[in-house]
Amino acid sequence: MSTPEIFMQRCLDLALLGMGDVAPNPMVGCVIVCNGIIIGEGYHEKIGGPHAEVNAIHSVKNPELLERSTLYVSLEPCAHFGKTPPCSDLIIENRIPKVVIGTADPFAKVSGKGIVRMKNAGIEVETGVLEKECRDLNRRFFTFHEKKRPYVLLKWAQTLDGFMDTDRTETQHPTWITNALSKRLVHKQRSEESAILIGTNTAEYDNPALTVREWAGNQPIRMVIDRTGRLDSNLHIFDGKATTWVFTEKYRPDTERLNYILLDFSQKVLPQILNELYQHDILSVVVEGGSTLLNSFLRDGLWDEAFVYTGNQFFGKGVAAPNISGEILAHEVLDDCKLHVLRHF
Repeated sequence: MSTPEIFMQRCLDLALLGMGDVAPNPMVGCVIVCNGIIIGEGYHEKIGGPHAEVNAIHSVKNPELLERSTLYVSLEPCAHFGKTPPCSDLIIENRIPKVVIGTADPFAKVSGKGIVRMKNAGIEVETGVLEKECRDLNRRFFTFHEKKRPYVLLKWAQTLDGFMDTDRTETQHPTWITNALSKRLVHKQRSEESAILIGTNTAEYDNPALTVREWAGNQPIRMVIDRTGRLDSNLHIFDGKATTWVFTEKYRPDTERLNYILLDFSQKVLPQILNELYQHDILSVVVEGGSTLLNSFLRDGLWDEAFVYTGNQFFGKGVAAPNISGEILAHEVLDDCKLHVLRHF
């Protein structure tokens, strides 16, 4: 790994510290280097807070060194006034002579404008250092702006013989497939995403809370499809402990932390749901529904990653798990369970 790549990798490591706290903004890390030594670093810590470049510049103890330093940043510095002033202007004001960027920003208000502004000010700008890694870090952000929809993560548990549930006509209560370690990992993932979606049957049969309990982190928006309004108001998802959306065709007035969103169920539902999330700046959604909902996302090709947990047991019969194919990103052993992470080809 070359020297620029080493410093950019540090930017990526810093950026990850903002996971779960900055959406719908991207995770960004920044380091400032003078004579081969890092003299300042920072990352985007909280939505609405200072950007990575601001934190890095303000961390430099001797500002006079900035005029002979190189600033490394994982994503193009912004060039517009949002919740904070443009970072490209701050870089120019501090007379930093060189900026190394991991990847350009896909957001229309930035998208190359920050680079142009800095070049016009006489700053040497280098781009594309660890670009693949920088894009991958913010794949939710890039998908949101390039595909105009949230990043979709599918998740389910299945048995060794390929079933994700028992036959509910015979067994009414949910059957646990995986283990406590797997459950903790699921709750960690929930804390890192913006929303979590289930279907009507899952809400009715399993009565999940869809909250983050086994991990310390943020609570995603709970979402459920209830076309005809048949779900019992006493279900956990309606307990008011977290913001909840209901996609339905039956109008009901919103209440505190409970929003009803009307859809046209004579048309394809999933694109409507994803567009609703996009319009509300929701960057990602975990689909934890049953086989019907999961297979709908798979059939329409509306998914980006899938997390498949395989427990150490057999059902013999029941509800078949989805049949999925994709690029295997990771394989992890969780005591007596296994996790495969796949990416859509």
